[in-house]
Amino acid sequence: MADRISRVLALMRDRGLSQLIVSDPRSIWYLTGVDVEPYERLLALLLRADGRHTLFLNRLYNVPETPWEEVWFSDTDDSIGLIAGRVDAGAPLGIDKEWKAGFLIPLLERCPGLRPVLASDCVDDCRAVKDAEEIALMREASRINDEVNRLASEYIREGMTEKQVADFIDRGFLELGCSGPSFTTIVSFGANAADPHHEPDDTVLKQGDCVLLDMGCVWHRYCSDMTRTFFCGEPSAEAARVHDLVREANERAERLVRPGVRFCDIDAAARDYIAAAGYGEAFNHRLGHFIGQTDHEKGDVSSANTAVARPGMIFSIEPGIYLPGKFGVRVEDLVLVTEDGCEVLNREDHRWRTVG
Repeated sequence: MADRISRVLALMRDRGLSQLIVSDPRSIWYLTGVDVEPYERLLALLLRADGRHTLFLNRLYNVPETPWEEVWFSDTDDSIGLIAGRVDAGAPLGIDKEWKAGFLIPLLERCPGLRPVLASDCVDDCRAVKDAEEIALMREASRINDEVNRLASEYIREGMTEKQVADFIDRGFLELGCSGPSFTTIVSFGANAADPHHEPDDTVLKQGDCVLLDMGCVWHRYCSDMTRTFFCGEPSAEAARVHDLVREANERAERLVRPGVRFCDIDAAARDYIAAAGYGEAFNHRLGHFIGQTDHEKGDVSSANTAVARPGMIFSIEPGIYLPGKFGVRVEDLVLVTEDGCEVLNREDHRWRTVG
């Protein structure tokens, strides 16, 4: 925890900030080990450049003793006043992106002249680079995801509904010790797969349909995410060709991942290949997103991101082609940037195969 806070303080110094309020419960856990879901109540960590950090905690919370100042309050206390009495109103105050306007605006009213600065990156950039413990947890989350994906592909039969398959996947995560899925499990049959975020319904699987499974689990707080696309029976020539195209786009991008490579160039490796085959407009989302304690964390693999990959970063590579009224194909892995390349965390075969 001390190392993580030190890295945040270094980024604050780079931004010219001497104080920062962190309100995202996951970031507070990441920096302090305090695990609280505040719901509508205030929870905040005030980081200071001089090391005099303060946790603001409702008396309803049950937390272990910490080495920092703890300021406790009840539901009827003036919690904003407690924060106002401890910030330096004459210096810019970093605010993370999660803090509610219902807390921030009253603080600004209490401290005329206080200048808030959006400073989430001071924490988010640290969370983007995983340490050895985090990497181990995410490797295991992806191993479980692979296993449940394999079991699901063996379970699927013609005549099943999308909801049946999604329920099987979610149960599989729980049976293997996960706390649950990391997002709503996506199961899409046939034309439903042309909607990248389709939610499972009562659509029944029939011969010739594609079967898109986008799934992830939570293992000891850390998430996984993967997509594989199968076919019920033999696919059409076009569907097989599109799947091969998407698979190759995925693998081209993954081969490019290493420290120092720009995310926009990784995106282009997949996007340009798909566009050259005439399906550019059918690939309608960024190539990937960062992942950790949540399925989507700050950072992405997109044409707009000119930042470079660094060792310890974990993100998705997920090209797709979506043809409304016909079918959709997506192939997704998580990749870990290593010192000299990348490690693909998902091991299930990319190539299409038949199910059911």
